[in-house]
Amino acid sequence: MRDVAAPSTRQRVLPPNDPRQYDDLAGEWWRPDGAFAMLHWIAEARAALVPPAGRSDALLVDLGCGAGLLAPHLAGKGYRHVGVDLTRSALAQAAAHGVRVVNGDVTAVPLADGCADVVSAGEVLEHVPDWRGAVAEACRLLRPGGLLVVDTLNDTALSRIVAVHIGERLPTVPRGIHDPRLFVDARELVAECARHGVELRVRGARPELRGLLGWLLRRARGVEGTAGGGRVPRIVPTRSTAVLYQGWGVRKG
Repeated sequence: MRDVAAPSTRQRVLPPNDPRQYDDLAGEWWRPDGAFAMLHWIAEARAALVPPAGRSDALLVDLGCGAGLLAPHLAGKGYRHVGVDLTRSALAQAAAHGVRVVNGDVTAVPLADGCADVVSAGEVLEHVPDWRGAVAEACRLLRPGGLLVVDTLNDTALSRIVAVHIGERLPTVPRGIHDPRLFVDARELVAECARHGVELRVRGARPELRGLLGWLLRRARGVEGTAGGGRVPRIVPTRSTAVLYQGWGVRKG
């Protein structure tokens, strides 16, 4: 894919969670140490919850797909990968990485009922004013026996401190990318999924601390990627769902 120019250092000031930020940050999506670096780590952890396809024409619908960061981690699992997003600049990059793209709202997806073997909703619910509508759509798209996989930020004081007041001051998260009023309570998400026939299991997730600290140190030294013997941080399970958490569940027949 042709490299996309890095965003201007004189970016316009936008309200928190404004979708236009993703156009301004279009050049950051595939930079290993760019503004969306943590989304790469989370995408790898999300893909680990997706089993190999059980049939030859299996479909995975990726809600809020962005620039297709999930695609490399699904390689070889046998799915047709369809991504849905509002941001056209991101979709152009997703298409270049093999994703079949749909420009649309995750609360009104222009795809048929029961079309998907897997629906992924990663790092999107906390950006949607109507997250319940997005959950309803995700469950509608699933065939009976299909798998829903999500990750999002919990609606807690600790989550607001870590993700916004601390996180948005680190080189891992763009400032103003979140509106904490939209964070999703884990218990409410489980209950909403149950209303639509999906029994969701949840667990906490966090960056592996040694890898994260090493990555931040390399960033501070101006060392790119894994140069100097460093490694990409991994997202690992944790008991606490107070900040970032994952969920997965099967739609009942």
